[in-house]
Amino acid sequence: MTTLDMQSTPALLESRRKRQAWRRQKNRLALMISMLTMAFGLFWLVWILFTTIVKGVDGMSLALFMQNTPPPNTAGGGLANAIAGSGLLILWATLIGTPLGVMAGIYLAEYGRKSWLAEFIRFINDILLSAPSIVVGLFVYTIMVAKMGHFSGWAGVLALALLQIPIVIRTTENMLKLVPDSLREAAYALGTPKWKMISAITLKASVSGIITGILLAIARIAGETAPLLFTSLSNQFWSTDMMQPIANLPVTIFKFAMSPFGEWQQLAWAGVLLITVCVLLLNILARVIFAPKKQ
Repeated sequence: MTTLDMQSTPALLESRRKRQAWRRQKNRLALMISMLTMAFGLFWLVWILFTTIVKGVDGMSLALFMQNTPPPNTAGGGLANAIAGSGLLILWATLIGTPLGVMAGIYLAEYGRKSWLAEFIRFINDILLSAPSIVVGLFVYTIMVAKMGHFSGWAGVLALALLQIPIVIRTTENMLKLVPDSLREAAYALGTPKWKMISAITLKASVSGIITGILLAIARIAGETAPLLFTSLSNQFWSTDMMQPIANLPVTIFKFAMSPFGEWQQLAWAGVLLITVCVLLLNILARVIFAPKKQ
């Protein structure tokens, strides 16, 4: 080693130590900012959940599930008609939106792949995923409610289905793409038709992920208010006629929370707690029960 190299070695080591110290400082700063951001988000989440539980528990009772929404400034009453109406809207929206979303996802993952039609469908699906729900409600109001001349449960079903379909499409396509192509090639080598390969191999291998996406889509539409304001509106009485305005929890909560009556506000908080618990259970079901088992 030359004299020049021996003299430059300490300088290089010192420069390296300075760079490492600067990287450690940047790492600590980034970690601190991340922790503060997480704490900020958790603070508001915990505050919202705490407020919902504290104010919602007071309104929880058997009458909440047995009695209809009361008239203004009247003691008692419940949300039975709104709960039943929401159940009908979510049920029909799921029955309509799930098959369409799954079939579209199968086409994108198995048949279309890189075709121009598949790219166009993905582009439209991305727009629907990011579109505000109130835009979907206004769209359904224009094409259905305005033409019929009155609000209806079927209009609300259509609006919720349009919100649900893009989620199911994206989840189904992504889950099917995770299935190795070697399984498809092995099935083709044995002479299996494509439809049989899809139904018996790829769908079977990705069913847990698809079901997870469906449950998350149901949780997504369970608390939607804006599209229902323009489609199914609400109903103060018990009704299962989907051709007429039908009561539902989100719109009832909105109406009761904005009212000056304490009884209605208490029922609104109970409804908020009910929706929160249902959405939480759906998310737990989607993420835990249908999670892939570790070998």
